[in-house]
Amino acid sequence: MEQQAEIWDTETAQRYDTPGKGMFAPEIVTPTVDRLAALAGEGAALEFAVGTGRVAIPLAGRGVPVTGIELSPPMVEQLRTKADEATLPVVVGDMATTAAPGEYTLVYLVFNTISNLYTQAEQVECFRNAARHLGPGGRFVVELWVPELRKLPPGQAATVWHSETGYIGLDTYDVLRQHVVSHHFHFGEGKEAQLFRSPHRYIWPAELDLMAQLAGFELESRHADWAGAEFTADSREHVSVYRIPPKP
Repeated sequence: MEQQAEIWDTETAQRYDTPGKGMFAPEIVTPTVDRLAALAGEGAALEFAVGTGRVAIPLAGRGVPVTGIELSPPMVEQLRTKADEATLPVVVGDMATTAAPGEYTLVYLVFNTISNLYTQAEQVECFRNAARHLGPGGRFVVELWVPELRKLPPGQAATVWHSETGYIGLDTYDVLRQHVVSHHFHFGEGKEAQLFRSPHRYIWPAELDLMAQLAGFELESRHADWAGAEFTADSREHVSVYRIPPKP
């Protein structure tokens, strides 16, 4: 947890938001918010690792009461430049153990955030923490990438997962520990480049389903994106919806 708190420091928080582009682009945010609003129904939502409010703020704008849990105070400070405490309450703490007040029909984690928990035990506790915030019929939604180990030939430990003008995304894998470090290189036309690194523990979909079962969830659906595309063996990511079984 301390390692993650160090990564999401003031400098990172201040340059995290990229309004209208990248992960903040309308074509990414809108279908995410559409799906979450439908799943929340008439109830309230809780976002684990709410960050600077990329999803929570527009979701609250749809009329869904949203609360966040966030480990990094600088990320919360950045969120507060866009939404006050009354609009979007935030509890500072980690998503595996921290409790938020209130009752919720939906808990959700977006953009691979569960992999920021660096051990299997912490990831299981995250599911259990979600279950503690939900009643029968409540849902836990996880957006997560599929590890790209099929791209790793023997002896190679890295894959380039994205490349465009001014940016290269590179992952290095430790397949023994299921650890991966994402390297984000930003550069211009000169010789200088900026590097941001984040460590993760990758999770296979089947392992994620077992974590859910240990916490009392059932898999309700899995799609390749927020718009509901079919999940296949070639899908690079998934949106998985888990549900606490309703009372008989």
